[in-house]
Amino acid sequence: MRKTTAATVTALFATTLYAQEAAGDAPSLRTVTVSTPRGAAVPFDLPGSVDLVDRQQLRDGKLQVNLSESLGGVPGLQVQNRQNYAQDLQISIRGFGARSTFGLRGVRLYVDGIPATLPDGQGQSTNIDIGSADRVEVLRGPFSALYGNSSGGVIQVFTEDGEAPPRLGFSVAGGSFGSTRFGAKASGASGNIDYVLSASRFRTDGYRDHSAATRDIANGKLGVQLDDGSRLTLIANSVRIDAQDPLGLTQAQLDSNPRAAPLATQYDTRKTVDQTQVGLRYERRIDADQDLRLMLYGGDRRTTQFQSIPPSAPPQASVLGAGGVIDLQRRYAGFDARWTVRTALAGRPFELSTGLAYDTLREQRRGYENFVGTGTTQRLGVQGALRRDERNEVGNVDPYVQTRWDFAERWSLEAGLRQSTVRFDSDDRYQRGINGDDSGDARYRQLLPAAALRFAATRDLNLYVSAGRGFETPTLNELSYRPGNVGGLNFALQPSVNHSLEVGAKARVADGLLTAAVFQTRTDDEIVTATNSGGRATFQNAGRTQRDGVELAWLHETRSHWRTQLAYTWLDARYRDGFCSPSPCTGGNAVAPDNRIPGIAKQSFFASFGYAPPVGWRAGAELRALSRIQANDANTASAPGYVVAALQAGYVQRWAGWEWNAFARVDNLFDRRTVGSVIVNESNGRYFEPAPGRNWTVGAGATYVF
Repeated sequence: MRKTTAATVTALFATTLYAQEAAGDAPSLRTVTVSTPRGAAVPFDLPGSVDLVDRQQLRDGKLQVNLSESLGGVPGLQVQNRQNYAQDLQISIRGFGARSTFGLRGVRLYVDGIPATLPDGQGQSTNIDIGSADRVEVLRGPFSALYGNSSGGVIQVFTEDGEAPPRLGFSVAGGSFGSTRFGAKASGASGNIDYVLSASRFRTDGYRDHSAATRDIANGKLGVQLDDGSRLTLIANSVRIDAQDPLGLTQAQLDSNPRAAPLATQYDTRKTVDQTQVGLRYERRIDADQDLRLMLYGGDRRTTQFQSIPPSAPPQASVLGAGGVIDLQRRYAGFDARWTVRTALAGRPFELSTGLAYDTLREQRRGYENFVGTGTTQRLGVQGALRRDERNEVGNVDPYVQTRWDFAERWSLEAGLRQSTVRFDSDDRYQRGINGDDSGDARYRQLLPAAALRFAATRDLNLYVSAGRGFETPTLNELSYRPGNVGGLNFALQPSVNHSLEVGAKARVADGLLTAAVFQTRTDDEIVTATNSGGRATFQNAGRTQRDGVELAWLHETRSHWRTQLAYTWLDARYRDGFCSPSPCTGGNAVAPDNRIPGIAKQSFFASFGYAPPVGWRAGAELRALSRIQANDANTASAPGYVVAALQAGYVQRWAGWEWNAFARVDNLFDRRTVGSVIVNESNGRYFEPAPGRNWTVGAGATYVF
């Protein structure tokens, strides 16, 4: 891996320098802004690690289904495609979120300002419409804590704005394993109104057996410029998913047939999701020095999941068990109000933003047996008798403040503070015999400070240091089960608290942008997986952990449309304290101090080089490398590292109001056998979710400009 990475870096740098000298290119990096709690800011001037992936990188030459297709060039971000649309992507930032067996944990996700992470810290990326996305911003480091609970990192997705003249476009793409995507989009602006409407259908037979899926998604954005100079934006989004769950494989199964899913087929494991949400954003420039922003949102999400738990296993055989079918209905809502003022302090520019965030979640959780009948007439993979009925509520109230003071010609100081209060309340409505009342409540509160100092050494070099404290509560799903198949929520599980320090530099070098960051995060009461069997996981606190890391990135764009991108991450994530998984210690289940935290690659590397003019032929190449990933706390099982390459080519042409495009792409060009992700601490050793070998995608689209 080291030899391949070094050779690729050398080759890409050499090619870039040759292209520059031959074409006489001048610096051409675009000026962009990103969103922060205090408003829009230029990434180069921020005292922290933030990357922006624009619409061209998100869509050109891509199937446009998963964020994993386009976020590989962000250092510190690990996005693993499970090849399993019943469980979402596995996303971690600097190791936060790596324990997640489904959905997102430890990382906050926003779509057009609406949290896709609920107040308990659980998130999902299934409602992101890449076909209408304008950009994705990824924030890492201490200032992530200012977004509240479970902010080990922050990912924000923004839908593009409608622009005149009106446009109507269609796209189609297909690829290996029966994958197809059809999309349509209309956008435009007239007078004080602009709009974007987008819809798509994705369907796949899946790389593995029993991994077929269908996803329908619609996304809309309507903007109105009001007479007083303020702006009103309405956002609506809907997604429907039907997906089979192929489950994980043991090492023996992985070696013999990585596409198999024997247990999944036996129990017909699957998941359906229906979600609809709306948001309303009001932005007003009060005067030259004051801004006001208000955001309201609400939504409904219904999930049904059939698991592979045998009828004879304790979760179903015991009267305290919750069955093998999960039925969830969630209603969520919230608002965020922010006021920003720009003034002077001691004769120097000073900016202050203060606000209040409120989010609430109401959940109806039911559990059913995943079988009917007994003996020879027993049928598996169907909804049986009721075994659980709860009404759960989670809410947070978070006041926050953030400031920036340019106290000297080259110096600036940023500081922020957020008071995060998260409450859980569970009402147990299923009580049978010894399965008594398991109702309960809990409240977690944490003060989250962050501060950073930036020094502009030259016009093209910024140096900074930042520090902050964050925290992460258990999610409702992590509280849902107690170890030992005991009924009720696991309120013994405590939040984890982390302290982060980062030192970094950003430099404009050789007509490109070079960024570097060195960081350390120490966490108390790290939340880890205790048991994970049959789709059911329990969690516990594991004492102290430490993450030390280095991130390097290079981005170069020329006026002649050549683009080079490099990203490297070194992340050493370890347990500082020993513990038992599960607790108490029996049968040699002790985890030694200094073991690696599972789900986290120690090294990752990304390189891309391409030519993408506005019209004509396009081409590009990518290389991704990932080191070994531990699959359990004991470090006795792991997924091997890998290096994979991809090639793509395309063509764009404009004629008489039409824009036509077509592309072809090959991933895993050399047909390497790889593991896409791991299921951390899977109790039966079914850790591995294999990735496909060589696979292809082709697509075409047409847009008419009126």
